[in-house]
Amino acid sequence: MNITLTIRGMTCAGCAGKVERALRTAAGVQEASVNLATDKAVVRGGALDRAALSRAVEALGYRVLREEAPVEAERECELLSLKRDMIVSAALTVPLVILSMMPQPRAPVLWALASAVQFWPGLRFLKAGARALAHRAPDMNSLVLLGTLAAYLYSTLSSFLPSLLPEGSAQLYYESSALIITFVLAGRCLESRAKARVGEAIRKLAELRPKTARVLKNGEEAEVPVDSVAPGDIVVIRPGERLPCDGRVLDGASFVDESMLTGETMPVEKAAGARVTGGALNKSGSFRFMAEAVGKDTVLARIVELVESAQAGRPAIQSLADAVVLRFVPAVLLVSAVTFALWLAFGPRPALAHALARAVAVIIVACPCAMGLAAPTAVLVAASRAANLGVLFRRGEALQTLAEADAVLLDKTGTLTEGRPAVTNIFTSPRYEKAQALRLVAAAESRSEHPLSRAIVDAAKAEKLALPEPESFEAAEGAGVSAIIEGRRVEVGSRRWLELSGRDLRIFDRETEALALSAKTPVYCLVDGAPAALLAVSDPLKPDAHAAVEALKKLGCRVGMLTGDSQSTAQAVAKEAGVSEFFAELSPQDKAAAVRRFQRKGSVAFAGDGINDAPALAQAEVALAMGGASDIAVETADIVLLSPRLQSVPLAVALSRRAVACIRQNLFWAFFYNVLLIPVAAGALLPWTGLALSPAAAAAAMSLSSVFVVSNSLRLAAFKVGPKA
Repeated sequence: MNITLTIRGMTCAGCAGKVERALRTAAGVQEASVNLATDKAVVRGGALDRAALSRAVEALGYRVLREEAPVEAERECELLSLKRDMIVSAALTVPLVILSMMPQPRAPVLWALASAVQFWPGLRFLKAGARALAHRAPDMNSLVLLGTLAAYLYSTLSSFLPSLLPEGSAQLYYESSALIITFVLAGRCLESRAKARVGEAIRKLAELRPKTARVLKNGEEAEVPVDSVAPGDIVVIRPGERLPCDGRVLDGASFVDESMLTGETMPVEKAAGARVTGGALNKSGSFRFMAEAVGKDTVLARIVELVESAQAGRPAIQSLADAVVLRFVPAVLLVSAVTFALWLAFGPRPALAHALARAVAVIIVACPCAMGLAAPTAVLVAASRAANLGVLFRRGEALQTLAEADAVLLDKTGTLTEGRPAVTNIFTSPRYEKAQALRLVAAAESRSEHPLSRAIVDAAKAEKLALPEPESFEAAEGAGVSAIIEGRRVEVGSRRWLELSGRDLRIFDRETEALALSAKTPVYCLVDGAPAALLAVSDPLKPDAHAAVEALKKLGCRVGMLTGDSQSTAQAVAKEAGVSEFFAELSPQDKAAAVRRFQRKGSVAFAGDGINDAPALAQAEVALAMGGASDIAVETADIVLLSPRLQSVPLAVALSRRAVACIRQNLFWAFFYNVLLIPVAAGALLPWTGLALSPAAAAAAMSLSSVFVVSNSLRLAAFKVGPKA
């Protein structure tokens, strides 16, 4: 059972960590993951109580939105509130800074302006920071609270009770406390706007669904809300309209643009019998289709759900940041206290003033916002961009796993090849006519879903052969079938499978050798144990197969091919595709074993589309299901490719590597920034260079760090397919 909570009020990685820990202690929770970039928590467990989970979060001072609450409207309200507070803070801070620069500023005026900033726009930090401190879990708000309040109270004492301070220590830091609040609010505004942009792609996907649909009611067209369309309804589509749901064309014809769903730029022709997908754009003609999947059951809805699921995931690299952030804020407070003590003991006069300035600067500059945003924002943007290109990451973790893959293994049929094989030759033993043999083979294969089986049945239908119903049927997964047809036992399958049962197929040796040279798959048939026929089935290579294999090699991946087909056919296909390593005549279990062999030298990604690929998909570190894959393959896969084009595989690898590189850049910036600036803020360089960060400059630098991380992640939205991708 999964429950997703939308949480408002989290501002840094420390907040996310606190919420995670609180949720994990709730009854029935097995796992909890909080994403700072999306403001969402995903909780997994047994009997979960949403109300109890919400109470656990709200006890920390955060808000949990109702399930039906309009999240986008809530975010817009929060951004408006931030903007309002920032404008008020800036309007009060500007005259405060100007007056502070005068030779003899009037302290009461400065105090009044600073007080207004501190307890009006700055009140949000005071409340949230105090709550966090009360729960013994200090966060960014706590750091801002301590920094600004220390500067404000010290200045207040200097203004009205200077006698309480050591001689010469009375200093005014009103402008510092006000500037800190203004800069942090400005940073929050920029960060909030950037985070809103991060989610634009998924919102665009959701907006592909039209608001209304034209449905036939009692023989007449009626425009109805899209939510009222039910399976079985007949929907009328005109040029320029988006499809409201999934279905199958009844009559008419057109070209449909599915680019926002599959990444394919060319419109796809649709005629009677063709499947259509909700959200696609009808280009030219008109047609009617029967609704089959509506609402949350449509392909578009499932895509949005998968993207949201991936965005909630967390790559392994984020665990490093989480471990650091868990101890970071307490460590910062300790460093600030030590800094204060050292400057108070050894600093120049007025020692107390210098100590306070340095301690406040350390507290402010070290806010860990950038660390918390480093991975979530990159995953968010990458998952959205991938969805636009027809690549669905079912788990955010798969981004890093795919990026680290050393080898990419490809299934042959339906992955490297078109997956639409056709019978090209029929050879029979002297006892059988071609039509007679084809009729028996097709009857035996009629209950199988394998692409080769469908090709044989289609060939029989093309000859208008009446197929008898099998009296019994057994399938050897990935090897062949056995059936009783009109009282005779008919076995159809690979040479290896049949010969393991002691069958003698030498009668077809000459034909088999000829087929091997032309990359055609041999399918053998025995009737009552005796050889009856050899069918040649050809499955052409996908047009982009060779280019995709070369692209994977340029990315530094070993490329291999696994197939249940014969050695000779596999060799011919591998040569044509440019694959140097391949394994043939594999059962589904053999494919998994072949994946394990590759895993001895590194991490493996496997791409397949059939039921017989499921063991290999499960064995690989990361599994990719090709467009049109079986349900089992899709359920086993970590990544689903909506397009059947093989170029989707190197595209997914390139995008995942770009995303992980972005995460590493973000984390480096966040860590390096703190490692570099905390000593500077503490005044380590001041005795030698005169260089130090004022509290106000520290606030500006801290805000800039978060904005940089989010902006760097947003560059992934411009990822393009091409040689440099």
